[in-house]
Amino acid sequence: MHAWTLISFLFFTGLVALITWRITHRDDLSNTRGYFLAGRSLTFPLIAGSLLMTNLSTEQMVGLNGAAFADGLSVMAWEVVAVVALVLLALFFLPRFLRSGITTVPQLLLERFGPTAQLICNVIFLIAYAVILLPIILYSGAVGLQGMLDLPVLTGIESSTTLLWLTVWGVGLIGAIYALFGGLRTVAVSDTINAIGLLVGGLLIVYLGLDAVGDGNGIAAGWHAIQASQPERLNSLGGPDQQVPWPTLFTGVFLINLFYWSTNQQIIQRTFAARSLSEGQKGVLLTGFLKLLGPLYLVLPGIIAFQLYAGDGIAPDQAYGHLVFHLLPPWLTGFFAAVMVGAILSSFNSALNSTTTLFSLGIYKGVFRKDASESEVVKSGKVFGWIMAVASMAIAPLLAGQESLFDYLQTMNAIYFIPILAVVIVGLLTKRVPESAAIFGLIGGIVLIALGYFVPPFNAILDLTNQYHFVAGVFVLLILGMLLIGKIAPRREAWIQEDVKAVDLTPWKGAVPVGILLLVLVFAIYLAFAN
Repeated sequence: MHAWTLISFLFFTGLVALITWRITHRDDLSNTRGYFLAGRSLTFPLIAGSLLMTNLSTEQMVGLNGAAFADGLSVMAWEVVAVVALVLLALFFLPRFLRSGITTVPQLLLERFGPTAQLICNVIFLIAYAVILLPIILYSGAVGLQGMLDLPVLTGIESSTTLLWLTVWGVGLIGAIYALFGGLRTVAVSDTINAIGLLVGGLLIVYLGLDAVGDGNGIAAGWHAIQASQPERLNSLGGPDQQVPWPTLFTGVFLINLFYWSTNQQIIQRTFAARSLSEGQKGVLLTGFLKLLGPLYLVLPGIIAFQLYAGDGIAPDQAYGHLVFHLLPPWLTGFFAAVMVGAILSSFNSALNSTTTLFSLGIYKGVFRKDASESEVVKSGKVFGWIMAVASMAIAPLLAGQESLFDYLQTMNAIYFIPILAVVIVGLLTKRVPESAAIFGLIGGIVLIALGYFVPPFNAILDLTNQYHFVAGVFVLLILGMLLIGKIAPRREAWIQEDVKAVDLTPWKGAVPVGILLLVLVFAIYLAFAN
């Protein structure tokens, strides 16, 4: 059994690598435009595939299904509310980003505010990716693979700690090779191939899981069995004791989604590489449609796992791997594990590629070597990328023991998501708010959220209100503070955003009607499952 699992895993993993190499091996990666922005050549299928796979790593597959195992359908907020953020990205943020021809979000802050705001934003991103994002991707990936492939039996390694370290380092090294030797286009192509496998495999898990719940009588019988035994867990609106209480959909949950899909360098770098605004908008809105399917393969499997294995004593974050291992035949288990590795690599190498972009253009060329050549900038990114990869591989195993991986991820993300989002929005919507206001927003926001999270007596505020309401309150304070600074000490000249002619900015004619349709579908999904 394990032999077939391992053979199919290695076959599919190698096949994706071979196809990706065949498509991208002639790419020019000697300059920053080719290495960091894929030569601004991405069309909408590649943008959508890469956006989806960058998002759908194991912190989503393992973590969100684990959250569903614990709380039920209400955690679908992280998928469905994301569609609202994607519509805003397509219609509001992306046209402005492409107008400036930026490669990184901090470059926008340089243009709008000044070099100090850019430097602070660069440092925030780099620290957050090194300490939060990259380690969580690797840790969740290792946990998922251990369950799917039954690695303790397959390898004969009895120590869970040793196996965790080895898995983390194995996946991390492969991901680093993809990201640092191939550039953004290699990431995008491999993402798109893996996205197809992930959607097929994810929906297959749902089909087999519902059939198992229905005792082999089909998926309808399985769904009716879940409805009969877990009606309270099929409510789209979370209660006050759950991870996503429904009022937070309009506060912190929405703001975290908005940052993630519109301002997070790891995600939107592939939209910066769009061939045109029209292609970018098509790719973003296609991602929105695919995200509407997210509850099927990112939430429902967790509910199915609860139905089948709630009495087996498994932890929430072990539920998805446990389900896959017990439902799929060996050769399909290997295929799905290969797709999952693709998902892990996608998020890891996308984050690593974004990290090298931020460092090379914002720190190395922006601070240390302003006269650096194109090849020197690319080389600096590769060296720094290896440093970040090793650091994240060292930190990842230390995350073992978190009660809910996905809840931990969103909690930690808010520390830097909220301040950067506030500064970007104020920057785009105002003309005279000065750089001092941006510095206040970036540093003040992180300090306020960190105090509320970790430092007595300030953290007592979380006893009075939900953490997502708290970070939304900080967001409002930051906006008001920056506007007040702009009123008291405005910049001398109004900021005017110039079109640098990086790409064709003609919008897609279908963008607005498709965006409206997506918003209607979001409302309909929530209404259909609201109890």
